[in-house]
Amino acid sequence: MEIQKIYKHFIECDGISTDTRHIKAHSMFFALKGANFNGNSFAKDALDLGAEYAVVDEEKFKISDRYILVKDVLTALQDLANFHRKQFKIPFIAVTGTNGKTTSKELIKTVLSKKYITYATVGNLNNHIGIPLTILSIKRDVEIAVIEMGANHQKEIEGYCKIAEPSHGLITNIGKAHLEGFGGFEGVKKGKGELYEYLLRAGGVAFINSNNEILKEISKFTAPIYYPRKGDYYTCELLESTPFVIIETEEHKTVETQLTGAYNFENIAAALCIGKYFNVPADAANAAVARYDPQNNRSQIIEKAGNTIILDAYNANPSSMKAAIENFAKMKAGSKVLVLGDMFELGDESEAEHKNLGKLISQYHFDKVLLCGNQMSFAKEAYSSALYFPDKASLIEWFKANQIKDSHLLIKGSRGMGLEKALDVIL
Repeated sequence: MEIQKIYKHFIECDGISTDTRHIKAHSMFFALKGANFNGNSFAKDALDLGAEYAVVDEEKFKISDRYILVKDVLTALQDLANFHRKQFKIPFIAVTGTNGKTTSKELIKTVLSKKYITYATVGNLNNHIGIPLTILSIKRDVEIAVIEMGANHQKEIEGYCKIAEPSHGLITNIGKAHLEGFGGFEGVKKGKGELYEYLLRAGGVAFINSNNEILKEISKFTAPIYYPRKGDYYTCELLESTPFVIIETEEHKTVETQLTGAYNFENIAAALCIGKYFNVPADAANAAVARYDPQNNRSQIIEKAGNTIILDAYNANPSSMKAAIENFAKMKAGSKVLVLGDMFELGDESEAEHKNLGKLISQYHFDKVLLCGNQMSFAKEAYSSALYFPDKASLIEWFKANQIKDSHLLIKGSRGMGLEKALDVIL
């Protein structure tokens, strides 16, 4: 069925569903396939549970007019999202980068919401399925959309731009992450830079951190919107970052935020720059970043049993690890405990990068260093003083047997490590 016809059915429905365990009433169900399941086989269940239509790509499952047959369900979802996007004449801001995507996206949404009806990616729905779902969730009254784009290989951002057609864009930074999929650091630069390439072709606007030499290097814009240095379109300065980031704004106002670490300064500066570009009053924008409270294991400050815990267990790569450890080293505390888990998706460079991490730790004094995971054994080789745990279970058992009190802890690792579980047993 042509996308225009599917779209007519879509606007009759109340959103999209892709999982029969969470069917929305009067929704359109897309029978997506996975490595271990065929969504077509759940289409009838979706309709029985309240969906209006089911989009399938195997003819044998089309047993009534409520089944919409397409060549490929995923492609149909993406094409429908692009068709929906074309109905809007509003700014679409794409946000990608190695670190800080979700935090920047949330800050931008928080700032823009002071003046506009703003819709942004929910959580981290930033992949080939999440981006179409995000776009198809945008209602007619939305005035600005903020779309987060994640990637682990080249040409991925390029594909997402074809779906979302961003008018504006931000690359937070480019670091060592997903090296296996990108084919090394040069591949990361090329992959993330696909956003700039799209904006150049489309006549879009790029917001660029002038302190980031890599971003300036790959940018070919004649008139980008720079921040945060003196003389840029938007200017602000980092005053303090241990533990919370405090900045001086363009209006020479001091703003205390609830974000930890100097690495979050660039995320705050980007949001304030974008707010200025879209004419959000400065006082409202400053108040927005001051009130933003990070969640979902990203730079969260948790007080427990006299301990101050910095929980940053959502993601980890060499770039973000280095920034977090250096910031933690600067913090004033009587006792510091560093808890690190494996960095995933580093491919052939994993052993070397984990050894480099061990060397980095050895440059600082921490009262205890706890390393967890198979790859962290290489960091242990480079820093023999660390306590090593092959898995999360053994780390948790150590915490059960050893009370940590009146200390500062940094807990950081890749999402798959699930290091936040240690919080349950820290006394």
